[in-house]
Amino acid sequence: MNYLTIKYLHMSCAALSGSFFLLRGAWMLCESDMLQRRWVKILPHIVDTLLLTTALIMVVWSAQYPFVQPWLTAKLIALIVYVVLGTVALKRGKTKAMRTGALVAALLTFAYIVAVALTRHPLIFA
Repeated sequence: MNYLTIKYLHMSCAALSGSFFLLRGAWMLCESDMLQRRWVKILPHIVDTLLLTTALIMVVWSAQYPFVQPWLTAKLIALIVYVVLGTVALKRGKTKAMRTGALVAALLTFAYIVAVALTRHPLIFA
């Protein structure tokens, strides 16, 4: 495989991951039983593992590393924030208002990650 193939696979996984998170967030807001389906609990882990694997491959192949490249550092920190907010939104939030707020914040964080990836700059409005 070449770098572009990995990059496109990474971008596809990012789109799938974000879309599926949005769908699960909508199901959470509607209190849908779909969230309890086995495939709904497994599929995000598969997609996110592939997303992270392709990210690591691109980091090694391009020799651009977090804590060296500011934009990659920003993406990594934002990813951690996104994961924490996502778990609050879908699992750990005690009230629907807390889950809804975490969902909105997680989606905004996801948008920031995408913007940083496209601009390769941590300050996306600069």
